[in-house]
Amino acid sequence: MKQFDEMRRFAQMLAPLSDAQATIELIAQEAKNLVNADKCLVFMVDEEDSILLTKLNDEAGRVIIALDAGIVGYAYVSKEAQILNNPYEDPRFLKTIDEQSGYVTKNTLCVPIFNSKQNVMGILQLLNKTRSDFDQRDLETMSFFAHFISGSLELCMLENAQTLS
Repeated sequence: MKQFDEMRRFAQMLAPLSDAQATIELIAQEAKNLVNADKCLVFMVDEEDSILLTKLNDEAGRVIIALDAGIVGYAYVSKEAQILNNPYEDPRFLKTIDEQSGYVTKNTLCVPIFNSKQNVMGILQLLNKTRSDFDQRDLETMSFFAHFISGSLELCMLENAQTLS
């Protein structure tokens, strides 16, 4: 019940935002808080260039991968959430990103964000849950959260695309 109260509070902060960067920053922060993760990357789909890219430029820098690369790409292609609690043992995990950034991924949860046409428009990737591994409850919470934020995120991305045109 506490998580739903948190999401109601979050909705009040999200509603007035129209700037993509501010919206994504708020989404990433809230996602981390909901499942006690160290980090959240929000990958957006760029179908024109066939890539997934993060919109936040954190200490690791911007991450750009092919649509089918890594566990994030697998979540995109399969359209299903993925939990990896031993990522270095999974061949889908992109170790090179950790090597380049110096970050050590202990566990990860990836959840697709669907647009109004039920196409994947983004992926939430949560990293390093504190004090335990990601579990089914975290997957359910983040799946609900991805659905919860999808309309606001889609609208914001459409508005930003129009101003860039």
